[in-house]
Amino acid sequence: MNQADDNRITSSQGKEEDKTFDVSLRPKKLSDYVGQKKIKENLEIFMEAARRRNEPIEHVLLYGPPGLGKTTLAHIIASETGSSIKITSGPAIEKTGDLAAILTNLQEGDILFIDEIHRLNKTIEEILYPAMEDYALDIIIGKGPSARTLRLELPKFTIIGATTKVGMLSHPLRDRFGNIYRLNFYEHEDIEKIILRNSKILNVTIEETATKEVAKRSRRTPRIANRLLKRVRDFAEVKADGIVTKNICDDSLNALEVDELGLDEIDRRILKTIIEKFDGGPIGLNTLAAATFEETDTIEEMYEPYLMQLGFLHRTPRGRIATEDAYRHLGIDPPDTLI
Repeated sequence: MNQADDNRITSSQGKEEDKTFDVSLRPKKLSDYVGQKKIKENLEIFMEAARRRNEPIEHVLLYGPPGLGKTTLAHIIASETGSSIKITSGPAIEKTGDLAAILTNLQEGDILFIDEIHRLNKTIEEILYPAMEDYALDIIIGKGPSARTLRLELPKFTIIGATTKVGMLSHPLRDRFGNIYRLNFYEHEDIEKIILRNSKILNVTIEETATKEVAKRSRRTPRIANRLLKRVRDFAEVKADGIVTKNICDDSLNALEVDELGLDEIDRRILKTIIEKFDGGPIGLNTLAAATFEETDTIEEMYEPYLMQLGFLHRTPRGRIATEDAYRHLGIDPPDTLI
């Protein structure tokens, strides 16, 4: 990832500064979890069914853009089922011995949360298959002709996997999850509820109009909403009497270069580059990356999804094209061909 993205207030990726902040605001019960209504309804049924059978809930796969609450939902499932949760990530499991050590230390009914599960290597995946399906761990002892396989029985447990790139999961791994849910971007009303709830936890007084403004600029992502709330709180404490008003909200977010739709300086630079240097497109991804001094992966994964969601950018076989709405948002007259 580009180093500049680490400092973006509108980045949906987690940062070091978010860790303590997010943990303190993380809901503990499903009833306190705002949004994702269908997922919550289904989870309530499946968890209740597992409780009645006195079994662990089936393996769960959560996928969707970063910052939407996959980790929070995993902790809530553990809390609601009365299970202990162990946390790791795909890149952290480098050797088969690492996975074996984690699995053999699990207790009956435990939950193993694997973040970025799409980054597990194939060798690790193959060991995971019998563990998920048969609750057994196959270990090869020795080498060459004298090698033999030892099967260890494992307690019944649940794996919760989280990924932003479900397409990178192999079919055999994906098929072993009994519950697969896609987390969607939040509605503005739900983001407002999250901001109000978290402002009470943080003892921040925020006016209704300011709440709506923060929600409007949060890119429909709870992690960004929490980060913006913290920043406007800082401005209110230093520049005013600690109350977050609409004016304070506007002044602080404008100072941070976050506009009324949640676009920051980098989003606008990408659009302006397409419009001003390449006549609105089409422009290839590599050319766009070179012209904006950004990495291709960063543009494709971090910036483009929201720009496309707003209808400001189209991805075509010939390249990226800026839309009429993008021109108008930037205050630029669109060419006659777009009107």
